[in-house]
Amino acid sequence: MPSQATSGATVSAWRPRVPGVVEVFHARFTEYAYPMHVHDAWTLLIVDDGAVRYDLDRHEHGTPHDTVSLLPPHVPHNGAPATAGGFRKRVLYLDTSRLGDDLIGAAVDRPDLRDPLLRRRVGQVHSALLRPGDELEAESRLTLVGERLREHLRSREAARSPRRDPVLARRLRELLDERVVDGLTLQEAGRLLSAHPAHLVRAFSGAYGIAPHQYLTSRRVGRARRLLLEGRSPGGAAVAAGFYDQAHLTRHFRKLVGVTPGRYRATGAGAGA
Repeated sequence: MPSQATSGATVSAWRPRVPGVVEVFHARFTEYAYPMHVHDAWTLLIVDDGAVRYDLDRHEHGTPHDTVSLLPPHVPHNGAPATAGGFRKRVLYLDTSRLGDDLIGAAVDRPDLRDPLLRRRVGQVHSALLRPGDELEAESRLTLVGERLREHLRSREAARSPRRDPVLARRLRELLDERVVDGLTLQEAGRLLSAHPAHLVRAFSGAYGIAPHQYLTSRRVGRARRLLLEGRSPGGAAVAAGFYDQAHLTRHFRKLVGVTPGRYRATGAGAGA
């Protein structure tokens, strides 16, 4: 995750192991203004502090704090601080596997979306992307973000209630059970089960009341618990259970069990849980 600091600017950029994400870009600028330029990817932008003004297709737009901005590929735009203190932003650059070129026209017409739920979900994607090992959570949350963006950009139709699909949910659960340690992406699951990733997430959550990434994490924590009580070190249990590293295990273990792996292991095999 390379980062740099210059006069009035702090920048971090990296490419995560999440399908469809070309780049993650976090930045704070106090004076810098972008000239007119284009991207070959979709620009999904939220501003956490300050505001940005920009021109897109010869029309001026702005990004107040509660707005999600979606700038389409191949359309020139610029950007400059709209407040005295500059701005702090988080950006996802997404390829056309996430959003198709057929939505470019609608995004040009309505690039700024005031949707608190969408804003919160985009922030959750960024939080997951900052945690190595939580790529499935990031992909799962991003899939729902993409679905909501498409709802905004496509002509408004009568909302349909989610379609239940318990058979698909069970098949995904079985697949996750087979891949507890190795894991898998939603795109891979979609190919194996012949289903769209968004439908996978909704079918699974509707059937079990938990998202696929949460289910996989809980299975990994359960495996780590058994390994710890067998005497495995927290670091060894983390790798053997499918976590990125010990810190990744500790974060989720403490959330689900209430103590760190080390304290849990110290209770001894006879103490139970």
